[in-house]
Amino acid sequence: MIVLPVTLAAAAAAAVLNIWLGIRIGALRTALQISVGDGGSEALQRRMRAQLNYVENTGFVLVLIAAIELAGAGSWWLAYVAAAYFLARIAHGFGMDGGKAQVGRMIGTLTTMLVQLGLAVVAALVAAGVM
Repeated sequence: MIVLPVTLAAAAAAAVLNIWLGIRIGALRTALQISVGDGGSEALQRRMRAQLNYVENTGFVLVLIAAIELAGAGSWWLAYVAAAYFLARIAHGFGMDGGKAQVGRMIGTLTTMLVQLGLAVVAALVAAGVM
């Protein structure tokens, strides 16, 4: 049996973070009494977009982590990269609310792109037999 500890931990973190983002949307929906759609609320649009952006990116990161780990190229560094990604996505979630936390959006976006690019480069190098 193949066990992929980093992939499993990252997938678990991904699910929990997705739930957290959904809860933030639900809490705002309740406060604004908006059941369906965004009701024209910019705050709700921002939170919905934060979750969608998360979903748009997380699949790629999880697939790359799993592929690198399956190829035997993942070691201690892969867990740190995964952790950096999820911390960045938390910062992005708060940053999408705007205000003083808005810097989190930029940090989250930049870190997400760098993590994806880094993992893609490692995956390509592994595929080419360089790593």
